[in-house]
Amino acid sequence: MARVFTVSNSITIDVSPDDAYGAVSRLADMGRWSPENRGTTDDSPTGPAVLGTTFVGRNRRGAFRWVTRCTVTAAEPGRRFAFRVHAIGRNRPVLRGPIATWEYRFERTDGGTRVTETWTDDRRTWPTFVADVFDRVVTSGKTFAVFQQRNIDATLRNLKRELELDAAGGTHLG
Repeated sequence: MARVFTVSNSITIDVSPDDAYGAVSRLADMGRWSPENRGTTDDSPTGPAVLGTTFVGRNRRGAFRWVTRCTVTAAEPGRRFAFRVHAIGRNRPVLRGPIATWEYRFERTDGGTRVTETWTDDRRTWPTFVADVFDRVVTSGKTFAVFQQRNIDATLRNLKRELELDAAGGTHLG
């Protein structure tokens, strides 16, 4: 089976592209939607991220916790937001190298916004066999593409639920 380097999914959310972008670009809040990410470390910038912003993301999968150093590579309000993960570690992101890129696109629809989340595996230099074994060990038997597809689906559902609840006056983001 050929290695899959990119997976994505989309959902329509009943908010404006600017509102959806504003939520996603507040990196400390990502843990509210993602099943794996827990937001950013206290020393990371707050508020909407801009192009070039570097931050440290906190992550958890079961009992395992780790951090990643990331850099915002696209910040086009209401249109596109992306960041590259380029270091990882248990308590500090010390192991450097291309890991992954996350991208969010926002397209106006009738009455809302189509949000597309995409994960790209940047470990292109890893031999497929090595990546496959590593992935299956750290994801309990799945490839990262299969595992991240599940995470994307959950993140988008959670983002939709919270943003639409906020738009209806049920909660307050930010």
